[in-house]
Amino acid sequence: MATVHQILGKLSLQGQVRAGAGTVRPSTNFDPEKDAAAIETAIKTKGVDELTIINILTNRSSDQRQEIAFCYQRRTKKDLPSALKSALSGNLETVILGLMKTRAQYDASELKSSMKGLGTDEESLIEIICSRSNQELQAIHVAYKELYKTELEKDIVSDTSGDFRKLMVALAKGKRQEESSVVDYEKIDQDARELYEAGVKRKGTDVGKWITIMSEKSICHLQKVFDRYKSYSPYDIQESIRKEVKGDLENAFLNLVQCIQNKPLYFADKLHDSMKGKGTKDKVLIRIMVSRSEVDMLKIRSEFKKKYSKSLGYYIGQDTKGDYQRALLNLCGGDD
Repeated sequence: MATVHQILGKLSLQGQVRAGAGTVRPSTNFDPEKDAAAIETAIKTKGVDELTIINILTNRSSDQRQEIAFCYQRRTKKDLPSALKSALSGNLETVILGLMKTRAQYDASELKSSMKGLGTDEESLIEIICSRSNQELQAIHVAYKELYKTELEKDIVSDTSGDFRKLMVALAKGKRQEESSVVDYEKIDQDARELYEAGVKRKGTDVGKWITIMSEKSICHLQKVFDRYKSYSPYDIQESIRKEVKGDLENAFLNLVQCIQNKPLYFADKLHDSMKGKGTKDKVLIRIMVSRSEVDMLKIRSEFKKKYSKSLGYYIGQDTKGDYQRALLNLCGGDD
């Protein structure tokens, strides 16, 4: 059994040739037929060969995993996710089944599970809605409708209430202005002043104004607005949010501001929170590792190490075990 250190060391060497901000990249010399055959054998093996399944599926891009699933179905006349569900269990099963969905399907399924049954998992809903780009949100809408035959917005409306509902619906639309090469200092100043006048300056908060600015303006613009805001308010934007609103709305605004200011650091903090203290929040840990592995995991790792001194790989090694640990370490993609 390889130690955590050996796994991370090996992954670090692989990571040196990987470009981009994701740790999971398309495999070179990819052969979906060969991978499908190897997974078929691994599933049929007495006791299941989890290692082969992990090593193939955590080292292929999302598009490549879809190709493997297609080849597997053609070979065996069976659905690969269903076969994996029967073969695996626990947290490893959750990781692998997450990887078998497209990114939009995965986000859609996580959103659905946050809203089904009694009570809403607001944390999951907030995390996904606040951190996805316009393009990602639009892809989620399409996937959600295909999977659940209903609109995402309709489910958000029926599952939330008040200003929190308004913020979630506004963000979920994915209508944020795209980045511009032109910096409009007059507009930055105006939005900063309006945020101040809608909150700290007055009695009661004009939440509608906050929602409009924070859900419609571009990320780059808002970063400058939050900076400019300090010249109007005695508090920074996060302190102002804490003073002005409470509950789910406060939590959502704080998550949104953190995402706008530094998204990789936002996810690094979420990962740290999922593993600190007694017990692991596996749902959060798995969702971030699966959903960010092809997007910005290298940046998340960098922010994690900078803030918490020890690497993300070290924390995963301390907090998880066995095949589940190996799958997460593969998605982590090495040590820092």
